[in-house]
Amino acid sequence: MPLLIALVFASTGNILAIIVNYILGYFLYEKTHTKLNSSKIGAKAFLYGHKYGYYALLLSWLPIIGDPLTVVAGLVRLKFVWFVLIGGSLRVLRYYFLAIII
Repeated sequence: MPLLIALVFASTGNILAIIVNYILGYFLYEKTHTKLNSSKIGAKAFLYGHKYGYYALLLSWLPIIGDPLTVVAGLVRLKFVWFVLIGGSLRVLRYYFLAIII
């Protein structure tokens, strides 16, 4: 039972963290969209973010690159519901597998 409680709290905290990252990226777009669209590389990166963003979210469970991916998801304004479903479920699975190992 304590393991289940730890799983619930760790997953909830991590899901709230990726939501905060998404919101930061969402508002960061307001500051950076003119710079992104004015440069050729920035516009291409923005298009790749839209095209492959959901596939990139499949790597968001990884500890080092996961948080920047969630910020980028907000920056390119992926659909929030799909973002939470993909990112949140992967975070829950990560803690579930960690709980099984321990």
